[in-house]
Amino acid sequence: MTLWHGRLGGGTADVVMDYSTSLHYDRQLAHDDLAGSRAHVRGLARGGLLTADEVIGLLAALDQVEAELETGAFQFAPDDEDIHTSVERRVTEIAGDVGAKLHTGRSRNDQIATDLRLYAKRELRLVASEIIALQEVLLTRAKEAGDTYLPGYTHLQRAQPVLLAHHLLAHGWALSRDVDRLVATVERLDVSPLGAGALAGSSLPLDPDGVADDLGFAGRFENSLDAVSDRDFVAEALFDLALLGVHLSRIGEEMVIWSTEEFGFAVLDDAFATGSSMLPQKKNPDVAELARGKTGRLIGNLTGLLVTLKGLPLSYNRDLQEDKEPLFDSVHQTHLALAALSGLLATVSFDAGRMQEAANGSAVAAVDLAEWLVEQGMPFRQAHSVVGGLVHDSIERHVPLAELVEAHPALGSEAVVLLEPGVAVTRRTTPGSAGPLAVTVQMERFVHRVEFDRNRVATGR
Repeated sequence: MTLWHGRLGGGTADVVMDYSTSLHYDRQLAHDDLAGSRAHVRGLARGGLLTADEVIGLLAALDQVEAELETGAFQFAPDDEDIHTSVERRVTEIAGDVGAKLHTGRSRNDQIATDLRLYAKRELRLVASEIIALQEVLLTRAKEAGDTYLPGYTHLQRAQPVLLAHHLLAHGWALSRDVDRLVATVERLDVSPLGAGALAGSSLPLDPDGVADDLGFAGRFENSLDAVSDRDFVAEALFDLALLGVHLSRIGEEMVIWSTEEFGFAVLDDAFATGSSMLPQKKNPDVAELARGKTGRLIGNLTGLLVTLKGLPLSYNRDLQEDKEPLFDSVHQTHLALAALSGLLATVSFDAGRMQEAANGSAVAAVDLAEWLVEQGMPFRQAHSVVGGLVHDSIERHVPLAELVEAHPALGSEAVVLLEPGVAVTRRTTPGSAGPLAVTVQMERFVHRVEFDRNRVATGR
């Protein structure tokens, strides 16, 4: 029996039920639905719509449903269309006629909007805490890196030497912005839709403010039409997760490159690599590659929902049923990615020798030569031209750059020192730069930032 059997006769076609049912995925909202139902029952009691005995009976029935769900004893019925239908049906079986009062003053429209916000609040804060765990791995590895340096790249060409700690912390700071976005999204979605009904509220003495407080929301909706149709928070969450995925993809890409024999900067732990079914010698960076690949999936979930939302009139439309699967999928995939990459980065071995060998080429100190000339009073553009010409001559004539520098009247032996291994990276002294002193300060600031984020994610403020 459908929830609308009184209006439509003859029964709904099986193909329609098959097409429209959402129980196979929205059942994971069961505990959120139960929480919302308990708060709704208590709100009905405050409005005088339920007696004390009815409240006791309904809450006991909801508790029994939860216990059955947790033990696996709950039996879903063939005609359960969604999790709301399942819960209400079972409550009525347990509590009898009073179960029919559970839906008083409530629609599945405000019900699902509430369930999904409760889910998003919980899961996005969990994702944020997992990001912080990954940041702590990066911080640990940065501390362990000490004075190890490697080439910094632009256009995937060697540019300037940077401390490995600086490189790892660059990913850490990007992840801080992801935490920021998730926290801000949770703050915006922290609004209870219960009491909005199907779209226009109710003539019954409901208590939306009390229900919002009961459920731990910061407040209730201001406009009932907006309350049941708003999925901005889902789109925002999907964007946050997609951009987080982009950052994780970038880490994955570097691990793929660094672990090649051509680079040889990193060796993956066996537990976070795979082999080949055909090639006995292979050790493949599948975790890193999947971090890259699954980002396309996260971006697809975002764009799919935005297309769904773009043409909808107010207020609720069944198209909004398509909001849950992309959110559930993106959240699930993000949990997996953060755990796997945290493990990969915690166990990867860095080859300091290979890194530093790659960074010791004289050309990567070219800008230091130009800046040295600037310190002597030469305009930067002129200095850039002088050093660029020397690099060109070194390559074309197969003459070591150091010889040309030493022979140049504006440079000489004092400038040649800048080309010695490990010198250039020590000259980066500006705040936030890649040199030792600046990185020491940066690391202290990063420790404080991670602690700040950990506290606000834990407290919800």
